[in-house]
Amino acid sequence: MKKKQVFSTTIILILFLGAPTWASPLLVDWAFNDNGTVFSAADTSTDALPGHFNTDSFNWNTGLGNITLNYDAAGAYSFQAFFDLEIVEGTNTYFNEYGEVHSAPADGQSWEIDEPGWVFGDIYDNLLAGQLDNLNGVPQGSEDDVSFAMGWDFTLSAGETALVTLTLSEEVPQGFYLAQVDPAGTHYFSSSLEIQSSPSPVPEPATILLFGTGVIGAVGIRFKNKGSSN
Repeated sequence: MKKKQVFSTTIILILFLGAPTWASPLLVDWAFNDNGTVFSAADTSTDALPGHFNTDSFNWNTGLGNITLNYDAAGAYSFQAFFDLEIVEGTNTYFNEYGEVHSAPADGQSWEIDEPGWVFGDIYDNLLAGQLDNLNGVPQGSEDDVSFAMGWDFTLSAGETALVTLTLSEEVPQGFYLAQVDPAGTHYFSSSLEIQSSPSPVPEPATILLFGTGVIGAVGIRFKNKGSSN
């Protein structure tokens, strides 16, 4: 009878609270190298990131969502992002994961999968140096703790703007992406770079009118001068 009561209580609690989400990730570490300036979880508040970072659609607890960065000045740029997610570490451990690389990176895109640096990984050091090695250090068959990083190197000409998007999700993305595979779930990291040229400014009506008036005036003067010479 006691067992039945305990079982009933458990069912009631599950119905009331909802079934636990065992695969929910936890963002335990992150870092960005933005043109040589490093911002990390160890020494930077998320509110203190520069203004060209937009993190409104990113969950800093789970590490899921989108981060965008805007660049609008001519010059060379180098950007790398590092994330370390843990998936129910307390009950699932953290050394049973492996990484996967899908498709091919775009021109100027770099990446890395590795143990986060507590034991043997060099991914964090490579991020600090701005030089990801484009290698998977934790492939299937060599399971351990997985972290991943991705970056872009690009150049903007005068009048061009760039939009870098970072996406961490539980849905399989399109194109090139990295995967953190855990018995409790798989999480994906993808990124895109969009460079656009600023459109040529359209003259305002007053400017067009002024230009037209000037042309008409110049033609009138020409005719006047021509008539005077006869």
